[in-house]
Amino acid sequence: MKKITMFHIEDCRYCDFARKAIEELRAENPAYKEVEIEMINENEHPEIIENYDYWSVPSLFIDKEKIFEAALFMPYETVKDGVKSAFDRALEQ
Repeated sequence: MKKITMFHIEDCRYCDFARKAIEELRAENPAYKEVEIEMINENEHPEIIENYDYWSVPSLFIDKEKIFEAALFMPYETVKDGVKSAFDRALEQ
């Protein structure tokens, strides 16, 4: 099982969507509760974010591979699908 790294900021609508999706998906699938998610606030850790390639938050990575990156006007369901993809990839052997 691999760890997910999620870059976020406070007061971000799409980051709130991702946090909500994480809770919902973990309630729907107990296996997702076992996946570690490292939450990194990009405003607090600029030394970390310079090592990753993304433009917007939330962005989810496994190792250095971007699995999902939100975009303006993205609906909640699309964000949830992106978070689910990250969970599924993290569970792959």
